[in-house]
Amino acid sequence: MPTDLPLYETDHDALVSGRSPWGRTALHPWYNPLRESMSFDAAIIGGGITGALVAEHLTARGLSVCVIDREEPGLASTSASTAMLQWEIDTQLSELSLYYGFDRAAAIYRRSLVAVSGLSKLIRRHDIHCGLRSRSTLYLTRNAGGVRELQREMAFRERAGLPGEFLSHPYLMTEFEIERDGGILSSGAAEADPLLLTWGLLAIAVKRGAHLVKASATQLHAEGNRVIVETDTKYVIEARHVVLATGYSMPGIPMPKLHQTRSSWALATVPQDPDQLWRDRALIWEDSHPYLYMRTSTDNRIIIGGEDDETGDPAIRDGKLAAKIEMLRGKLQQLWPQADATVGYRWCGTFGETADGLPLIGPVPEMPRVLAAYGYGGNGITLSFMAALMVGAMIADTRRDWFDDFALDREAPGFGSYNEASAFRASGASF
Repeated sequence: MPTDLPLYETDHDALVSGRSPWGRTALHPWYNPLRESMSFDAAIIGGGITGALVAEHLTARGLSVCVIDREEPGLASTSASTAMLQWEIDTQLSELSLYYGFDRAAAIYRRSLVAVSGLSKLIRRHDIHCGLRSRSTLYLTRNAGGVRELQREMAFRERAGLPGEFLSHPYLMTEFEIERDGGILSSGAAEADPLLLTWGLLAIAVKRGAHLVKASATQLHAEGNRVIVETDTKYVIEARHVVLATGYSMPGIPMPKLHQTRSSWALATVPQDPDQLWRDRALIWEDSHPYLYMRTSTDNRIIIGGEDDETGDPAIRDGKLAAKIEMLRGKLQQLWPQADATVGYRWCGTFGETADGLPLIGPVPEMPRVLAAYGYGGNGITLSFMAALMVGAMIADTRRDWFDDFALDREAPGFGSYNEASAFRASGASF
């Protein structure tokens, strides 16, 4: 059984570039240099939104916790998030049912719905000022074939007891002034500023005694009932459990065939006239290739993102920024002609996704005291909240059968690789 795990460094610039509207002048928690070897119940590697959620939850359970990061908290992948707190998973329920059967797929969707509610309650309970707003979601399609798929998807959701209603083209035009063939309108989502949320959660954890350690974790060494975290200093951190929350900076663990790294681009407009924004400021996402999503901010900006592709090289990703932003501006003007499409912020980032749209949460194979918490996909923050609860349960030695739905070593039935499953999804095949 392997007892050592190397951890690879990734600069923030390799994960994100440009500037997003998040955080702005707010002060973030400060990390302290590692000046001595230390021991904790749990060491969390990564100070982004996932690490912050895990730190808050574990300290609430009374555990001693440290968060290790070699750069400023939240300024990597988290700063590139559009923070649409959705319960809908990137993979439609109808498609997920094809992979895993209806009962299992429906249970996953229901847990995601509960997770958004739980995260919103956590934010409100601690009065974290992060621009949290409850929102509906509007899932759109732009062709007749997509209408049939959305109607089928809505039937699956109704069977699962999930909220939502199918909207026809006339209703979309009359009520939302949106020119699309059909859509699904659902309640239960929210939006937030991901950096303010991350910093607020870390501040809560620190008040409970958590340590924020500025260091680079270089190697994990498992010894019996503990794990030694080697760092780029002469000191080490010892913990009963280690949680990998490094976002899209992947450690040296074998990733499942379902996983792939991709890039995405986004912009935030200048502030809009509030009266010129769409009804209810719903979170908008479109079943298109490439993906498209849109929301508003507390200062009335329109945030639109997508144009995802398989770019993995940061230099190539950054080189596409200008062209991708122009594509997004064009799609914004087409979808919402009333918008002032002047760009206030623009950014791009590298992210990970899985072919089944589900996160990677649980023990690293053959290293049970090292837990991974990777909430991939378009609703990554929602899944990261779920990951925090799961990690807490696993550390407490509480086991649920459904944890296997997110295991690192799972494979989607009938598909041998990410590309094979993704090709099936992109084909528009009926289910």
